[in-house]
Amino acid sequence: ASQQTGGVLVLANDNCPGQIVISGENTAIDAGIELAKEAGARRAVKLAVSIAAHSPLMESASAEFQDALKGIGFSEPAIPIYANVTAAPLMSGQAIREELNNQLTQSVRWTESVQAMIAAGAEHFIEFGPKDVLSGLLRRIDRSKKGVPLNSVDSLKQFIESATT
Repeated sequence: ASQQTGGVLVLANDNCPGQIVISGENTAIDAGIELAKEAGARRAVKLAVSIAAHSPLMESASAEFQDALKGIGFSEPAIPIYANVTAAPLMSGQAIREELNNQLTQSVRWTESVQAMIAAGAEHFIEFGPKDVLSGLLRRIDRSKKGVPLNSVDSLKQFIESATT
């Protein structure tokens, strides 16, 4: 699609087997959606977002964000924090700072990130957020693993009670 339109089109997210997200210029995205449908994609929809997240089109925002991050102190993590751009554990405050900035312009490698955590021995996945999207993606990546979505105060309280009994 990039070649057809001359526009920027990149893989923004590798969410799970069978689900990716593309990002870029609108004309290139439209062409990419049509190509996906022609190739037999079960579903190809344009997301209602206002920015070309995880693409080179975010370079100017990345430069500003990098400047803002310089003023923030990052502690060394007590446990590995898995990065979505590198799909690798981050073990320093500087690495976390760099990863935060890089995710603006680079692809999210969620499938590889989850696989890396599983390979490192992760058994339990807890999701904090308004829905259970990541838990659903986890099921598609590895059916033997289960995510626990905590999307309300009540679900958090229930989880804490069950974990302490």
